[in-house]
Amino acid sequence: MTTGGYMVDLSTTYMGLKLRNPVIVGSSGMTESVEGVKKAADAGAGAVVLKSLFEEQIRNESGYAIDSNEQMYYYAQAEDYIRNYTRGNDLRQYLDLVSRSRDAVDIPVIASINCVSSTEWVEFAVQAQRAGADGLELNLFMLPSDPRNDSSQNEQVYLDVLEKVLQLVSIPVAAKISYYFSGLANMVGKIAATGVRGLVMFNRFFSPDIDIETFEVKRSNVFSTPEELAVSLRWVVMLASRVPCDIAASTGIHDGTALIKQLLAGAKAVQVASVLYRKGYSAIGSMLGELDAYMERHNFSSLDELIGKMSFEKADNPAAYERVQFMKYFSGIS
Repeated sequence: MTTGGYMVDLSTTYMGLKLRNPVIVGSSGMTESVEGVKKAADAGAGAVVLKSLFEEQIRNESGYAIDSNEQMYYYAQAEDYIRNYTRGNDLRQYLDLVSRSRDAVDIPVIASINCVSSTEWVEFAVQAQRAGADGLELNLFMLPSDPRNDSSQNEQVYLDVLEKVLQLVSIPVAAKISYYFSGLANMVGKIAATGVRGLVMFNRFFSPDIDIETFEVKRSNVFSTPEELAVSLRWVVMLASRVPCDIAASTGIHDGTALIKQLLAGAKAVQVASVLYRKGYSAIGSMLGELDAYMERHNFSSLDELIGKMSFEKADNPAAYERVQFMKYFSGIS
């Protein structure tokens, strides 16, 4: 089924969910309210990921002691969360957001948890499912900053979290990860083998800066830029056809061209947020319009014909994707 008057079929599947198009509004302030979710749906989004519920909030609901500074500088969403969410915005209110959003729109609504450990808060997954979430996204990132832990110890936390959650729910689960792994391709394979239905590459973090006059830590680079597309594009190309789950590309997707590139690389969908802060929800329609025009120009009638056409396994010169040095391009420059 086509949407918005487009002449080609823009529908896709992600995490086993049917999407009318591949543009997902990612977890952000744009999806922290039912009104925001409705605006995203009305603008043409294929799905929404609700603003993340942070583990610290779940710990508070469960009676755990909270260190107010714990992990807050590791996440792009954390400072925004601490600033805008009041103490009264607890687990029950988040579950109410899930339920009301599900009733308000006819596109998939995916709940999100921002995780920092493998504790018993994973029971939240069951409650999110009961509230009506179509899927669950785990925004996983443990900064490998403790010199006492080796890479295998850090990585095991991810696998433990996913194993526990997948035992509890029947709705599809996606893992949103970073590229901070000693062996990224190997770790992606391990994550995919847990049974997750989706993999989001990559999450974005709070970037700390230092104010040299006030001696305070401040935020930097809150929003992504188009130039950041290259990192996720390389890895989507190399891994999309090699893992048994769907990949959604994230970070640096600001226009239809970036959307098309990620689909050609093998992504089943993309997640956008920064561009919506800069240009508003209308950016969704613009991106879909560019995609529609491109598909007509190249005689693609459906996304199935487009997705993965330039993946690692289908590329004429796959070695180009693995090149990391500039020697080939600058060897002739004196």
